[in-house]
Amino acid sequence: MPLFDRLRQRLRPGSEPTTAAPVAEPLPVATRPTPPENANNYVILVLDSCRFDSFVKAKPKLAGKLGEVQKRWSYATWTSPSHYNLLIGLLPHSSPKHVYASEYYKDDFLRFKERFNVDSIEFGKMVPGLWLPSYLRNNLGYRTNMFVSMPVLNPATPINRDFDDYALMPHHNDVQAMYRKMKFYEERPSFFVLNAGETHYPYATVEEPENTWPRISGVNGVFKHLDDHVRAGGLVHASEAPRFFDDDKMKELHARQVEAVRFVDRTLEELYDLVPDNTYITITADHGELFGEKGYFGHGPINHEKCMEVPFVEGKIR
Repeated sequence: MPLFDRLRQRLRPGSEPTTAAPVAEPLPVATRPTPPENANNYVILVLDSCRFDSFVKAKPKLAGKLGEVQKRWSYATWTSPSHYNLLIGLLPHSSPKHVYASEYYKDDFLRFKERFNVDSIEFGKMVPGLWLPSYLRNNLGYRTNMFVSMPVLNPATPINRDFDDYALMPHHNDVQAMYRKMKFYEERPSFFVLNAGETHYPYATVEEPENTWPRISGVNGVFKHLDDHVRAGGLVHASEAPRFFDDDKMKELHARQVEAVRFVDRTLEELYDLVPDNTYITITADHGELFGEKGYFGHGPINHEKCMEVPFVEGKIR
C-alpha cells in the first residue's frame, strides 16, 4: 500500500488511532536500536536559492565528482515548505511523463535504500508522522543533525523535531563553519542536513566585507520590521517603497550567485576530507531564484519556472 494511502487509512474517522498519534519522546542515544550493519552516513547539502542555470554556469568541479548533475524541480518556491518536504523524504523531483504521482513517490523513496545502504528500510513505519529524522533516529538508530543559515529555519520552528543537534549558524554565509560542527561516530551512522546561505541573497561569502553587499529585505526582515511599513492602520504608499532593481543590477546579482556557487564548490574539498568512506552525499537546492525575468526578483510568491528549477547531484566521493 502506498505511503500516503497508509497515512489516510490510519487517520480515517473510526480507525485506530482516531486522531494523529502524539509525537513520541526522542530516544536517548544509548537506548536506540542497533543500526543496520554497514549503514551509510548521509549528508544533504542544500544551496539555498540556487537555481539550476547558476549552478551550471559555475561549472563546479568538486560537486561533479559525486555524479551527473541533473535539472530537477522543487516542490515549493520558498525555504520553509521546501525543507519540510525534504525532511519527509521528498527531494527535488524529476518530471517524468505518463507516470502516476504515487508510482514516482514509491520509486523515489526506494532510492533511500541506496543512499543509506540499508535494504531493510520500512517506510510504513514513518506513518503517521511522515518525518524522516524521526524514522532514522528511532527506528534505524541514526544520529540526526541539521545546521541552518536562514532564520526562517531557526530552532524554534516546527522543523526542529527529532534532531540530536539543530543549530542556526552565527553567520548566514559560512558553510565551512557547518563542516567544523560535524561529528561522525563509528558505532552509529549520522544524518546531516546543511542549509548553506552563500547562494541566498545577497549572494555573499563570509570572506566578503559586509559593507559591500547589496541590500534588500528578505522574508525574515519583513517579519522583523513589518511595523515600520504600517502607518495609522494602513500600509506605506507604494510611491514610498524602495525602487526595484534595474536590469544591470539584476545581471550583477545573478553573477554574484554564480560566484557563490564556485565558492561553495571549493569548500567541498574540506567536506570530502572530513566525511568517512561510508558517506553518501546529495547536493541540491530548496528552490530557484528570479533575476528580473518577467519583472520578478527573488523567490516565494512567484509563479515562474526559474523559481522551481534546481540542481541535483549525489553519490559517494570514495
